[in-house]
Amino acid sequence: MKALALPFASSGRSSVGLEWELALVDSDSGDLRQVAQTVLDAVRPPGGGEHPAIRQELLLNTVEVVSGVCRTVGEAGADLQRAIEEVRVVTDPLRVELMCAGTHPFARWTQQKVTDKQRYATLIDRTQWWGRQMLIYGVHVHVGIEDRAKVLPISNALLTCFAHLQSLSASSPFWDGQDTGYASNRALMFQQLPTAGLPFQFDRWDQLEGYAADMMHTGVIDQFDEVRWDVRPSLRFGTIETRICDGSSNLLEVTALGALTHCLVEHFSTLLDRGETLPTMQPWYVQENKWRSARYGMDAIIITNSAGDEEHVTDAVERLLVELAPVAERLGCSTELDNVRVILRRGASYQRQRAVARRNAGALDAVVAALVAEMRAGRPL
Repeated sequence: MKALALPFASSGRSSVGLEWELALVDSDSGDLRQVAQTVLDAVRPPGGGEHPAIRQELLLNTVEVVSGVCRTVGEAGADLQRAIEEVRVVTDPLRVELMCAGTHPFARWTQQKVTDKQRYATLIDRTQWWGRQMLIYGVHVHVGIEDRAKVLPISNALLTCFAHLQSLSASSPFWDGQDTGYASNRALMFQQLPTAGLPFQFDRWDQLEGYAADMMHTGVIDQFDEVRWDVRPSLRFGTIETRICDGSSNLLEVTALGALTHCLVEHFSTLLDRGETLPTMQPWYVQENKWRSARYGMDAIIITNSAGDEEHVTDAVERLLVELAPVAERLGCSTELDNVRVILRRGASYQRQRAVARRNAGALDAVVAALVAEMRAGRPL
C-alpha cells in the first residue's frame, strides 16, 4: 500500500505549550457538574468561534485550558493561570469549583454526558463501554522540534523516562468510589482505546507514514490526530506531544512536570546535534515500566536501560534532575524543574489523596475538597 504523506509543521526549537484538563465539580457535594457548555458559551470571543485558551472536551463535566506557544514553561504556566481566572468568573457564581486528578474519586461514569460533537459521537459509537468510561483527566506537554528527522529518535528516547513522569504525576488511585490499588488507574484505562497507549518505536518517518496509511485504509482513523499515543508527533504544531501525565491538582506540579519534559526533549536534541545515539529500551521493558509505575507510583522499581538494570524511581528521578540542571538553566526553567523535588518530598497526588481518605474514615468527598483546595492554592497542600 502506498504510504500517506505526513507533513510536519515548522516550529521553533524547544518552544513549549501546556494543556490541562479540568473537572467541573459542585461546590457543595464535590460531584461533577455538566456545565462545560455554559462556560464555553460565556467565554466565547465576541466575533464567535473558539476561545484561544479554553477548549471543549469529550465530556460536559470538563474544560481544557491551554497555553500559547511559549519560550519558557513559566510563561506557559502564566497563560494557564489567566485562563483559569477567566473560567472562574463564570463558575464561581454557579457554585462550581475546578478540580484536577487523573480520575474523579467517586463520580459515576454512567451519569456523565458526552459533548454534542460528531467526532466525540463517532468515538463513543466505536469504543462503546470503554469509551464511555473515559472519565479521566491529563496534562499534555508540547515541545517544538525544528527538524523532522529528530522527532522519532527523541520520541523513542523519551520512553526511557516514561516511568519517571508517570510515577511523579500519578493521581488516580480511586475509581467509581473504590480504591483501585493503583497509583494511576487512568494510565491503564486510557490505553484500552484502540489507538491509545504506548507508541510503536519507528526508526524512520516513512514507517510512520505507512502505519497511518494502513490505519486510514482499514477505517481505524480518519486523520492522524486520532492516534492518541502517550508520546506522539503533533503534525500541525511541529511538536512532540507527551500525554503521559495524569491530571495535576495544582499549577506548581503542572509546570514542574512540564519543565522535566521540556528539559528531556532539549537534552536529547542536543545529544543528536553532537552526533550521539540516543538511549532506547526494548518495547517489553517500556511496557513493564508503564505497568509498574501505574501500579506502584513512587514506590516502583523501574527498568532504567536496555541492559535491564533496575532502580527505585525516586532515585532515578534525583539523578535525572542533577543531569538536567544545566539544560534547565538554558531553558529558563530551573525553578520549575527544582519543584519536582516538592513532589518527591510531599508525595505524589495519589499518595496525598489516600492520606486524606485515611484521615476522613474513607470519605472521598473529603478527597475532592482537598483537590479543590490545591487547585485554589496552586501548590500541594
